[in-house]
This record gives sequence, C-alpha cells and structure tokens, in this order.
Amino acid sequence: MTEDLMAKLKYLRLGGLLAHWDEYLKAAAKQRLSHGRMLTRIINEEYRVKRGNACRFRLKRARIPEPFVIETYPFERQRKLNKKMIMALYDSLDYMNARQNIIWLGVTGCGKTGLATSFLTHAIGQGHTGRYVLFADLINELYQSVVDHSERKVLKRYQSYDCLLIDEIGYVEVEPIQVGLFFTLMQKRHKNKPTLITSNLGFDDWGGFLKNAHLTSALIDRLTENSHLINMKGCISLRAKLASTPLVKPTAS
Repeated sequence: MTEDLMAKLKYLRLGGLLAHWDEYLKAAAKQRLSHGRMLTRIINEEYRVKRGNACRFRLKRARIPEPFVIETYPFERQRKLNKKMIMALYDSLDYMNARQNIIWLGVTGCGKTGLATSFLTHAIGQGHTGRYVLFADLINELYQSVVDHSERKVLKRYQSYDCLLIDEIGYVEVEPIQVGLFFTLMQKRHKNKPTLITSNLGFDDWGGFLKNAHLTSALIDRLTENSHLINMKGCISLRAKLASTPLVKPTAS
C-alpha cells in the first residue's frame, strides 16, 4: 500500500480497511472473489467496525455506572415478576417506537436499577442515544442551572436523549423551583421521548418529597398516561446475591 493511499484511508476514517488491507487482498486472491463480493465484504466489515465504535461512544456518553444486561437478572428468584412480558418489551423495543415510559416501583435492592439499566443499554446498542442519571444528581443539576441561568440549555440536553433513565426517584426532598424544572423536563419528554424511571416509593408517597400536591398529581398523570408500570413491591431484595454474580458486559451490535 502506498503512503498516499494510507493517508486517504485515514482521512476517510476507514480504519478497518487500512488495518486489513493485505488480508483482504490475500483472501480475494485465494478465494477468487469477484470484485462485487470483495467490495461487499469490505463494506460489511467497515460497517461492523464503525457501528461498534459508535455504540461504545454512546455507551460512554450515557454515563451508566454499572453495565447490567438483562441476561444477568435472576428472574428465577423473583417469582412475582412477569418475565415473559418484560422480555417481550425488551426484545421488541416497542416502548421506544411508541415513545412510552417504563416505570419500575419496588423495594430497595430488588433489581429495579439492573432491569432499567439493561433496557437503556439495549436501546443504545440498537442505535439510540441515552443517558443514565440519579434523581438526586439531576435535581442538583437543575438547581445549579438556575444559579448560572442555564436552565434552557440543561433542559434541552436532557430532552434530547432518545432514552433517559432517571434512577432512584424519592431518596431526596426537593425545593419548589427544582420540582418545577423537573416537571417541565417530564412535560417536554411526554409522548416525545421515552423515560425510564425507578423508585422505591409508590405514587401515593411522591407528594412527601416533592412537597407540591398539585404538581405531583400533574406529574404522575403525565408519567402514567403513556407508560408501562412494572410493580416490584412484592419482590425480594437481591442485593447480596447480585454482589457475588459476575456481570456480562454488553456487546456492540
């Protein structure tokens, strides 16, 4: 390969072709591949490499703290969960196409975050953008945006994600201005982009930390209008078990 051709391949960001140039030529000669078959093989390989790199980049930007995938979830220990329904929702990605929320409610340690994270990871693997954020961190960021007058920018960013996972709603109390901004975010995503939510509190208890009965009622109304609700209140804690279970890292598809 000439230096000129190498420079052009680098400029076009055809890393796979650059790395396997000699290999492709030998394969073409050995297998007597037609020009069409050879080009098809090269294009498919470049597509695979670029898709994998793009997926890894989206996963990095999503800031997922632990790479849970649904294959590691111990459904056999959570007898009250409808595994068939959950897997059908996961495999089909219907909630993404229909722009529906998924809300997991249940006791601490029952695996809500693991399931929600696996849904987010799967959506990202299928080409969607996504973001994981703890409710407490989101609320703090929204509050800070008021201080530096960047509310519109922050809301626009969280509104833009194809799939947003807000984890552990209910662990912190919030101020009125934070409730208002959170409501605005949920309103902007309503029926436009799916939001995944986990909470250790039932909806009846949300008023306790949101401290605004009117906005709490309006928020729950919007969240549940176009949502799948997965009730895990009767499930057991898996925390000790999951701590000793190795996680399978997601693979790019």
